[in-house]
Amino acid sequence: MGVVRRRSGGFVLKVNPILCDGYGHCHELAPELVNVDEWGYPIIKTAITPLSDLATLESARYAVRGCPRQALRVERLSDDPGPTRR
Repeated sequence: MGVVRRRSGGFVLKVNPILCDGYGHCHELAPELVNVDEWGYPIIKTAITPLSDLATLESARYAVRGCPRQALRVERLSDDPGPTRR
């Protein structure tokens, strides 16, 4: 019997503004996560997208791979708050 892994947590798409040259490919590949300003630079959705939204996660990955300047990354966020510090 296979192991079922539950996708919990979420992700956000991040852009390194220093590397970005405003080609706009990220908007074409992940329009649900990225809008562009009048010069073609990305305006990234700041809300956390659940990892269970596989179609959006796949779009984000396409955008990362399709960025000619490698200015994008997918940052995963966990539901687990982790250990607390005192």
